[in-house]
Amino acid sequence: MANVKELSESDFEAEVLQSDQPVLIDFWAPWCGPCRMVGPIVEELADENAGSVRVAKVNIDDNQSLAANYQVSSIPTIMLFKGGDVVNRFVGVQPKNRLQEALDEVLS
Repeated sequence: MANVKELSESDFEAEVLQSDQPVLIDFWAPWCGPCRMVGPIVEELADENAGSVRVAKVNIDDNQSLAANYQVSSIPTIMLFKGGDVVNRFVGVQPKNRLQEALDEVLS
């Protein structure tokens, strides 16, 4: 998980909203089974896109106001930010290629 950063409410703005790179955020919780299925996919995407995309996780139990601000009602929810704005949103378990296509699109 070297390329996946755990974010909190205190560093979200600096790490995501002010980032000069696109940022993929995995909103998750430790008790969520589907989140555990998505975790390895997110880690692979982080490793394979290192240097061009930031990848992070937000534990919604510990950061409830972030989850509320971004209307995360089901997890896992994966959001792709560019220039501080949400440009793509996925709810539920997603295949790796679908997430990679979204990354490729935002990078082009």
